[in-house]
Amino acid sequence: MSVTVADHILQRLREWGVEHVFGYPGDGINGLLAAWGRAEDRPRFIQSRHEEMSAFQAVGYAKFSGRLGVCAATSGPGAIHLLNGLYDAKLDHVPVLAVVGQTHRSAMGGSYQQEVDLHTLFKDVASDFVETVTVPEQLPNVLDRAIRTAYARRAPTAVIIPGDVQELDYAAPTHEFKMVPSSLDRSGWTAVPSAESVERAAEILNAGDKVAILVGQGAAGAPAEVERIAEALGAGVAKALLGKDALSDELPYVTGAIGLLGTRPSYELMRDCDTLLTIGSSFPYSQFLPDFGKARAVQIDIDPHMVGMRYPYEVNLVGDARATLERLIPLIRAEERGREWYDEVCANVARWREVMARRAELSAHPINPEYVAHALDPLLPGNAIISSDSGSAANWYARHLTMREGMRASLSGTLATMGCGVPYAIGAKFAHPNRPAIALVGDGAMQMNGLAELITAAKYKDRWEDPRLVVGVWNNHDLNQVTWELRAMGGEPSFLPSQELPDVQYGAFARSLGLTGVRVEKPEDVEAGWRAGLEADGPAVIEFLTDPAVPPIPPHATWEQMESTAASILKGDPDRGSMIKQGFKAKMQEFLPGHRDKS
Repeated sequence: MSVTVADHILQRLREWGVEHVFGYPGDGINGLLAAWGRAEDRPRFIQSRHEEMSAFQAVGYAKFSGRLGVCAATSGPGAIHLLNGLYDAKLDHVPVLAVVGQTHRSAMGGSYQQEVDLHTLFKDVASDFVETVTVPEQLPNVLDRAIRTAYARRAPTAVIIPGDVQELDYAAPTHEFKMVPSSLDRSGWTAVPSAESVERAAEILNAGDKVAILVGQGAAGAPAEVERIAEALGAGVAKALLGKDALSDELPYVTGAIGLLGTRPSYELMRDCDTLLTIGSSFPYSQFLPDFGKARAVQIDIDPHMVGMRYPYEVNLVGDARATLERLIPLIRAEERGREWYDEVCANVARWREVMARRAELSAHPINPEYVAHALDPLLPGNAIISSDSGSAANWYARHLTMREGMRASLSGTLATMGCGVPYAIGAKFAHPNRPAIALVGDGAMQMNGLAELITAAKYKDRWEDPRLVVGVWNNHDLNQVTWELRAMGGEPSFLPSQELPDVQYGAFARSLGLTGVRVEKPEDVEAGWRAGLEADGPAVIEFLTDPAVPPIPPHATWEQMESTAASILKGDPDRGSMIKQGFKAKMQEFLPGHRDKS
């Protein structure tokens, strides 16, 4: 029996160690689907409800495994659906390969059904490598380069294969003129900066009295080294959201998230420091960094394309975080440092934790959304994988969940797209079938696509050694993050026709699929709700009826800014009284040390 191009593609994916392909069928990839049948579903084809979810699942798989995520789709409509997930991969620097069908070569250029100029379509999102296979001899080189480039550039790549090409007999390239043979291997490599630049960086850091460290996902492979340099410098460590799991929050000098969704001690750390060390982060909101030119600064990043953009760094160390820190740490003069700054940072962190506990305990109607995340925090298994969707739930994820060593967590950090929380968790389950996954999702994202992907979870739950996939839904009948942005940034009241959401019975829908489904309507039942999900013998949906009037107050919010927001609400917001009350109650917790007010 002859080997077709489609057969060879699946064989090559197996040789690269690919075990799962997240996709949705269509006649543009019929040749591949037939090959999957002949290959006895190796690599496994994981069927989503929508191609965008396939791409998100590939991103989640790649984020939580460190391996290549692969997605597949048919020609025009399926390929277009992949784009949002692929852009998520591009902006968060995740290796993903898209294998996409195309109309037959004989029809291309003829305005044929479902024909789209896919090369042009993918040219931006897969800018590092996109290629159309028109003859069998282009393989395996095109596929190999797409995979190697995705890994090396930490980016999405795309291989487009017309339907008739998939069914051709495979012919390997030779050494003849105009042929491009290929090979499989991809050895590991480590980039390190020059010794001279490391010495200059050490001089700057040693000269600082109040050192702040900002870490992102690029520091995830070097937690021990980050700890060592932080303790040597007596520094506080703030985290960009993509770096939430890069370092344990149990360390007393870790101030938590930075930015609009961040913490007060992270804001104070950046405001008051005189020296900044950024490791593996391209956090874009410079208003949350030290005032321009106030601090001397050093950056470490593996990508020379991403250095020097956010702050006037004096030294940009281009290299792997762990390898660079191993060279930098011996040059730090720890014995010469005082403890005043370190003690101040730790005290700020301890006080903030008390503030957040008080804010979580404030009454709301019916449930305080902060309490939902706060109650989950001590229940999280030590090997949990957590995904957060975009929206106000991300605020509570950022501020209330304590990352402990061994936990993993992520979200759409740069694109901040809605709808990634549930498919990320599904991708995580295929990357680590023996670990529990928890998705934190607002009702807007759940209605957007989360409900449909519960069907995917139900379909594959028996393939997971630990079948737990807990979806926590903040049900507040409101597109809450945008609503508060309207109020705080636009100075306008909520516009109900765009912001109000219908009440959906998420738990009941889960039960209709044979999953665990719980609806929590009272604060005293929140902890029991989470326990029901974490103790279930399969996927579970726990929905919490939360108060949309509780504001996601930024860590830098002043009384003047809150008064401005209140003034905008008083223009005619339908829930203005309770919002002003909840906002000022929450802010007051920062000024009431040791007092627990549940009124």
